[in-house]
Amino acid sequence: MDIDYFARKQAPDTSPSAIAVRILDELLRWRRRPDNRDDHASVRHHHLPRLQKAIECAAPLTFLLPAFPAKSPNPRKVLGNLPDTAERIALTFLNDLCQRIGEYHKPGARVLLCSDGHVFADTIRVADATVAQYQVQLREMAREIAPSSIEVVNLHDALPAEHADIGFEQARAYLMKHYGKSADDTRAQYMADEVGRAHYRAITRFMFEDGLTPDYNGSRNALQVDSRQRAIEVIRRSQAWGNLLDQAYPGTLRLSIHPQAPASPKFGIHLSDCVDTWLTPWHAVAVDVGGQFRLMKREDVERAGGRVVHVDGRPSHFVIEHARCQGESR
Repeated sequence: MDIDYFARKQAPDTSPSAIAVRILDELLRWRRRPDNRDDHASVRHHHLPRLQKAIECAAPLTFLLPAFPAKSPNPRKVLGNLPDTAERIALTFLNDLCQRIGEYHKPGARVLLCSDGHVFADTIRVADATVAQYQVQLREMAREIAPSSIEVVNLHDALPAEHADIGFEQARAYLMKHYGKSADDTRAQYMADEVGRAHYRAITRFMFEDGLTPDYNGSRNALQVDSRQRAIEVIRRSQAWGNLLDQAYPGTLRLSIHPQAPASPKFGIHLSDCVDTWLTPWHAVAVDVGGQFRLMKREDVERAGGRVVHVDGRPSHFVIEHARCQGESR
């Protein structure tokens, strides 16, 4: 009996192409997609070559994720201004994902988490000081949960070294001057197809919801008009931010919190195992439902009788008897 033959037959394929398939299979479990079509074959066609090329370098895979800007300014949605259990769940999920990828790709994987609150602060109407506090706490949480898997960077980290010490307003001005498009060009681009229009409507909805704070005294119609205008600016800033990140961190694999088409260079991904939610940690609260956490808007949890849990003297999450994994409608 040729024992070596059977050993060879049973040994897993460790070629870059085979490893890329296994890693993409893991990512596909958590993919955010724009609709319910079964388009995994198309995703594989576009993303496997990118993964395989990165694997062939025999270095740790670096995933770049622009996200975690700041907590929503609407207290009906969140517990406060600082990271809480909602962020902890997301960071733990990303760390676990990196660990699983490391089982296939021996050099390992890490996430470069680009906290972008200072990119959008004036547009989303969150003070830069509040964003800075959020980022400090987020970095501390990431160091605690995933010291080798997650690195938190921000706008100033990505700027050219000679501009790293400029103020927040100057940093945004530099970003848009050197990496941004005009509002008219951005609007024309996003209104040209249904995918772009859907993204614009989603951002408009977030702007509208965040603006419906308890102290808002204007009309809903006025807020809707304002939200549409700010949505274009958010998209414009997001594009410029992406262009800067491409320059600052070349060779990274791009993730996104937004659904992405199969041919997009970005891969849309959820931030927890609750894959039917459209909520993010900074637009929701974590809710313990029978030992499993879900994301919900604060007002929905309170309406259902949820109880706030404090950790180290700060509100952390809710506990509720019965709920389902709720997300925002499209």
